[in-house]
Amino acid sequence: MTAHRNDPAVIRDLLTTPATWAVVGLGDNPERTAFGVSKWLQLELGMQLIPIHPKALPVHGAQAYASLADIPAGTKVNVVDYFVNSEHVAPLVDEAIDQKGRLGIESLWLQLGVIDEDAAARAEAAGLHVVMDTCPKIEFPRLIPGDGSAAVTG
Repeated sequence: MTAHRNDPAVIRDLLTTPATWAVVGLGDNPERTAFGVSKWLQLELGMQLIPIHPKALPVHGAQAYASLADIPAGTKVNVVDYFVNSEHVAPLVDEAIDQKGRLGIESLWLQLGVIDEDAAARAEAAGLHVVMDTCPKIEFPRLIPGDGSAAVTG
């Protein structure tokens, strides 16, 4: 259990507004959770993906980069989604804070089990929305009434 409080309005907005999600830790291994969740974001919610992984291999037809800093200037990234171990997330959150202005980053989503209260506090102090220790596939049916088929707007 975390002390951080996820705002349901922020989560609802993130899951119903078409956006570009940079998915940190998304590689080409279909056995990994990041692979399936990101495919769901892309196919079911219509989100654009930018895989972020040291190997920088394309995933789900999307160009990948080794880091947020490698994404070309002028590319809009609305959400950075982290599929990494908690002990590795702090410097990655700091990178998002550093790249916020260049990429237009608005929100960070730390996946289920990814918890770093200090990093979340730094991100919020920098003006970013933070969702932590949950998954979009868990939150979507909780917050979107019915089957959600008409939930994504845009």
